[in-house]
Amino acid sequence: MSTSTIDGAPAPQHDPVGLFERHRTELRASKRAATLLYGGLFLLALAASVYISNFFPDKLAAGAPKIGDYLYDIMPILNADVLFADTKTEGSLAYWYFNLPKYLQLLLETVNMALFATVLGTIGGFLLCFPASRNLTPNRWVYHLCRRYMEFCRGVPEVIFAILFVWAFGIGPLAGIVAIAIHSAGALGKLFSEVNENVDTKPMDGIRASGGSWLDEMRHGVVPQVLPNFVSYALLRFEINIRASSIIGFVGAGGIGQELYYVINFNFYEEVSALVLLIVATVTCVDLISERVRHRFIGKENLG
Repeated sequence: MSTSTIDGAPAPQHDPVGLFERHRTELRASKRAATLLYGGLFLLALAASVYISNFFPDKLAAGAPKIGDYLYDIMPILNADVLFADTKTEGSLAYWYFNLPKYLQLLLETVNMALFATVLGTIGGFLLCFPASRNLTPNRWVYHLCRRYMEFCRGVPEVIFAILFVWAFGIGPLAGIVAIAIHSAGALGKLFSEVNENVDTKPMDGIRASGGSWLDEMRHGVVPQVLPNFVSYALLRFEINIRASSIIGFVGAGGIGQELYYVINFNFYEEVSALVLLIVATVTCVDLISERVRHRFIGKENLG
């Protein structure tokens, strides 16, 4: 079978370089069109968000001074001459934190709520993550069921769960613990399952070949590989849950957030700043401690 030539060279339609260049041009044009389409959709969604939220420069300019006024109101008036005086001397640190014993008790309650909820959420996420991993699930239906359940758990904000459980269990930390634990189980289950989907399957193959069950594969073939990352994610979630515990107190779920809601409502300005500063300091301390613990579990060389 003969091939047509032009001056002894292959015809353009059979030129490999020409075919490659044509295909590359088509791909670039297709990618450019997709970029323009998705970019246009993004800008349209962004414009709609700005319009719906009234995120306009004039409104921001009008509201900025009010923010400054509120920040000025909640700042304490400290006097260097009496800075370390007793709680009855206005202008001292002790006067600013006259309620410190109560704050520390509520802060301890908040940390305990976050810790207990994190433990429960970690257990829930651990149990759900294996059947929710595409490469580990026993069957497709179990995979989709676990995935949808975790999406529900993390898709509903903690404060909504807290409102529901305050109505069921009454005002107090129990409602907050259950609410945060459910949300944590959904969030950690997703993170854990993504770690599982990157495991080396060779140990599992060996356990299966020797007659081991699915549970044996998970226990001896997967868990030793993923446990350090699981611990790291759980510690990170503990930091997040301390902040969440402070917020859900606004709906009566206990902790220091409940006191913060009270002082904001009654315009006890200096107490607002005292509580906020205490919460920030606590979160910072927990972050530093958990960072050191994570380093011990996964090693600094694996932190990027």
